[in-house]
Amino acid sequence: MHFTCEQILDEGITERRFTVGDFSGILWTPQAASASTPVPLILMGQPGGFGIRRMYTRLVVRALSAAEQGFAAVSIEPPGAGDRRPLPGAEQARADLIRAISTGGRPAADVIDRLILPLVDHAVPEWQITLDEVLDRPEIGEKVGFSGGVIAVGTRLAAIDSRITAAGLFAGSYVPRKTMEEARQVTIPLHVLLQWDDEGNDRSMALDLFDAFASTEKTLSANMGGHTGVPQFAGEDVARFFARHLGPVVG
Repeated sequence: MHFTCEQILDEGITERRFTVGDFSGILWTPQAASASTPVPLILMGQPGGFGIRRMYTRLVVRALSAAEQGFAAVSIEPPGAGDRRPLPGAEQARADLIRAISTGGRPAADVIDRLILPLVDHAVPEWQITLDEVLDRPEIGEKVGFSGGVIAVGTRLAAIDSRITAAGLFAGSYVPRKTMEEARQVTIPLHVLLQWDDEGNDRSMALDLFDAFASTEKTLSANMGGHTGVPQFAGEDVARFFARHLGPVVG
């Protein structure tokens, strides 16, 4: 991990931009983090296709909220986003998806697979590399949570990486068939957000995925409204979820 720049934000939170191999990211650590008082870590997922530059303002808000709880946070540039090379076939798959939705139909399973699975296949190993690097830092503790999207990315990480101890997932994208299978391997505590009127989400598919998770502790928070209409109290519920499973709220 090579740090490229550093700045201090509100409340003494340190923001460090970094590169690892051929991808980049940002690490935020609260002022209290040190080798003698290591803090839990939240992996902040993003929607596919946007990139850190476009998502930065929202990511900082989430990172500041995590720091208020005494957590560090990290986010990485998703494959195919920002200045990264587009994933092969993604543009055509996205066009096929939009075409199906615009005609009132349900996208075919192979269209969903072609759009989402290459992203998952690239993103999950990069998240694991990031975890290797960040958890090697003395100010970062062992407890790790995953927060946000893409839900297929979070599902695979939760299924295969035992370092993830809790996940707050956003049901805001279509779900590949393989993700449904992987959900049956997920046993960690889950908190899933679902916007009931999300125009870019198949509600029944999201409900089927939630049902497939093998976790004995899982909560579905479904609220009226579109993709960007998540109410503030829903975010507060997620914060309390991570406080229960990663550590107590600071202050």
